Amino acid sequence: GHYKGQQGKIIACYRKKWVIHIERLQREKANGATVSIGFHPSKVEIVKLKLDKDRKQMLARKDTSENTGKYTEDAEKSVSTA
Repeated sequence: GHYKGQQGKIIACYRKKWVIHIERLQREKANGATVSIGFHPSKVEIVKLKLDKDRKQMLARKDTSENTGKYTEDAEKSVSTA
């Protein structure tokens, strides 16, 4: 649409409405007031994450890709080399 290719920080996230509002992406109403435009999260690409110590720990805790499934590291090695 009109806002394709624009970048900015997320300033608000309405989970009930399934929209996020992005900094500097606003339109002007008829009375002159500016309102931020809501975007559906599936139409937005995350370019950069703000990761501090606590957020890295949270992602490490939630990362279950290492130990899910019935395969172990030995099985993965044998599968990849075969």
